[in-house]
This record gives sequence, structure tokens and C-alpha cells, in this order.
Amino acid sequence: MMVWTYLVYVAVSIAVTIWVGGSLHRNGRVFLVANFHAQEKLADSVNHLLLVGFYLINIGFVCLALRFGDKPTEIVGAIEFLSTKIGLVIVLLGVMHFFNMRMLVRFRESRLFGSLASGVAAA
Repeated sequence: MMVWTYLVYVAVSIAVTIWVGGSLHRNGRVFLVANFHAQEKLADSVNHLLLVGFYLINIGFVCLALRFGDKPTEIVGAIEFLSTKIGLVIVLLGVMHFFNMRMLVRFRESRLFGSLASGVAAA
């Protein structure tokens, strides 16, 4: 039973991660272009880098979390195991999203961004 439970956990978690990552990548572009003062090339580059980092962290977490938790022996335990593990993945996705949003806003307000933006605008 554990093998099937693990397979369902990994499949659902990776599918949710890919769906959320794709949605954030598509819909976040507008925010990033505005955040980077209409510098589309920079926004697209950052958007892609965020997506890659998002996938690496979340898929890594999914793989590492396989080992932890009770090992269910009956179907009810397997369902509880799956809901706990998948719930943790979804919470991690949400936390990462809000962390990234906050960091992007802080970066835009920083002196470093001001100097980079003026350097790119001059080029």
C-alpha cells in the first residue's frame, strides 16, 4: 500500500507544483513588467528564474518529505497521509509565493534597483 500512496503523493504534488508555477509564470508577468518599470526583458528574465527556483525548491521538498511521517497500513491512514503531505506542499507553495512578492516589492524600492534601472534605461 505504501508504494501506491507514495506514487499518488509524488504525482499529485508535482502536478500541483507545475500547475501553480505555470499560473504564476503566466499571470505574474504583468506584475513583474510593472515592478521593473516596463523593462520587459528584465521582467521576463526574472520571471523565468523565479519559475526555475520555484520548481527546484518545491520538487526537492516533495522528494525530501517522502521519508517523514507515519507509514499507513490501511486506506484511511493512507488518505490522511496523503492529505497531510499534499497540504504541506500547498502551504509551502503559498508561503513561497507571498515571500517572492514581498521580496520583489522590496527590491523595487531599493537603491540597487534604482541604479540598475537607470543603467538599463541609458543603454
